[in-house]
Amino acid sequence: MAPITVSAPPALAASEAFAGGRGYLAACTLGLPPRAARDAMAADLDAWSSGHPDPVGYTAAVERTRGHFARLVDVAADRVAIGSQASVFSGLIAAGLPDGAEVLCAEGDFSSIVLPFVHAGRGIRVRSVPLDALADEITPDTALVAFSIVQSACGQVADAAAIVTAARRHGARTYCDATQAVGWLPVDASQFDALVCHAYKWLCAPRGVAFLTISADFARRIPSVFAGWYAGDNPWTSCYGDSVELASDARRFDVSPAWQAFVGAEAALELFATSDPTALHAHATGLATAFRDRLGLVTADRASAIVSWRDPEGCDLARLTAAGIIASGRAGRVRVAFHVFNDAQDVDLAVAALGR
Repeated sequence: MAPITVSAPPALAASEAFAGGRGYLAACTLGLPPRAARDAMAADLDAWSSGHPDPVGYTAAVERTRGHFARLVDVAADRVAIGSQASVFSGLIAAGLPDGAEVLCAEGDFSSIVLPFVHAGRGIRVRSVPLDALADEITPDTALVAFSIVQSACGQVADAAAIVTAARRHGARTYCDATQAVGWLPVDASQFDALVCHAYKWLCAPRGVAFLTISADFARRIPSVFAGWYAGDNPWTSCYGDSVELASDARRFDVSPAWQAFVGAEAALELFATSDPTALHAHATGLATAFRDRLGLVTADRASAIVSWRDPEGCDLARLTAAGIIASGRAGRVRVAFHVFNDAQDVDLAVAALGR
């Protein structure tokens, strides 16, 4: 039977920024770089290898990238810290919790947002409950609710509004991992006390570029335990000694940036920061919904760009792989993800590969 072309939102202008993507359904594992990011990194590599690296230019790229992310998640740039890994920022948040604090997490959430609290010591207690029960399980004893707004293993989208409302009612802080969200799901970071996002998935940046947004009130309770030269008010005059004046805003939580990674990230994040977030969401979820409908999968409560189903033996993942489709398997499930560089033909190819 010939593939049936499904209807989907019109192709986005942003899709033209990518060199490829046909059959690549793994943005939830690793995004593809737009041409501008690839070209910027290649030019920097040429300059570096010829003996002309530009550290001052790197710093400028970091600051522009910080600004792009701030725009993406609707906060001021002075509320954004930069780093390289989500787990480091989770450890930072853990360091600010009082001894014996309870941290409420979602069962099966990504380890980078859970393990730093599990191993924080000082009597900190981690309690895990199903994602759908998270809001109802917050109590006056809960100091922090740490959760991914989109679950990595299955693509389930959390009811963030309900979680935030319940947390405020009980005086708990909220810490949201948006790594699987920003780039296709509009996210307002200002509703959370803190939000972390690694940019190498849906933001299509190189690995080694992560962001933390944090409210001014919560920031006052967090120690700068990872402070280095880049956490100084002026990094280039903060390189030596113990009398460095740290930045007065979220930059005091900065971790020394991976320069070359930020060269690529600047171009990638600019693309998403200047794109219509509503159109990005409609495109990705429209393709995912079409694929889900074709497979007869249960409709999700909240539309997701990730479609996942049970595949304990890996048979469906093997079928996709054999057909040249790049997908992924996690926690006994197979995942496919639809992003800006995908279109309806990718839905057809995946459905045909599965023999549905």
